[in-house]
Amino acid sequence: MQMTSAPHLLAEDGPEYERILGDALRHAHERPDLEGVGDRLNTEQLRTMALSATALITAAAATEYEHYVKARGELRRAAAAEGADGGPAPDGPQSTAAGSGAGIGAVITVLTPLLAGSAAVIFLLVGYLLKAVSPSVTFGGSLVAAGWFFAAVAAAAILVAAVGLLVTALRNGATSLAAENEEQELPEDVARAREAWRHALLERGILPFLRDALADPTAGPAARTPHRSPNRIPKVGYSRPDFSGPDDGPAAGPRPTFTSPDFTSPDFGGPEHQPD
Repeated sequence: MQMTSAPHLLAEDGPEYERILGDALRHAHERPDLEGVGDRLNTEQLRTMALSATALITAAAATEYEHYVKARGELRRAAAAEGADGGPAPDGPQSTAAGSGAGIGAVITVLTPLLAGSAAVIFLLVGYLLKAVSPSVTFGGSLVAAGWFFAAVAAAAILVAAVGLLVTALRNGATSLAAENEEQELPEDVARAREAWRHALLERGILPFLRDALADPTAGPAARTPHRSPNRIPKVGYSRPDFSGPDDGPAAGPRPTFTSPDFTSPDFGGPEHQPD
């Protein structure tokens, strides 16, 4: 069924869109139709433009994307139904408790070296200062011993933190490998729908957009790139009124003339002259 409007790209598919765009830009020199990359616009400008026009580009592969999302949703609903029938629930009290314990452990791992190291510096500094000023005072030796104790605690905490980081890195690596294996083991219909969407997105969305941007760098999103001239003023949808001087345009008709009224003073004379 043909869609009347492009579906919104889901957040989980955003990294896939960026990966396909990155691959297209990385191999742009291998395509004769993208030979202008680096001359007119560089890859970072094109990447910014394409990310700004995500909705426009993904609309070209709307039908394939709708089919892929539908197939993936059916697969997930089937897996959820199987888990509800008798499989272990993916999230539960145990996983919540484990996450809470991991958070407390991370806080302790970070704070312990800082606190122990600070205490070691303070105790050692004060202890050696007291021993230098008053060698007979035994309190300075106790502070020095406490300082070395906290220094050992800080060193042990740093070692534990390093081991924890190594274990976390190995666990994350195993998790990403498992995710890749799970992605490779998708059912045939879902894998085929995903590949069709990727191909359509590249051939009908990303590549035509890049070609158009290279052909006319000042059109569309390219006009919003940082290299735009600061003196360029965007055109609006109307033109200014045409004001012309009195000498422009066709000859005007006769203009009315105005004369000032003829005011004359009354004819007054002296007392011997009476008005008529």
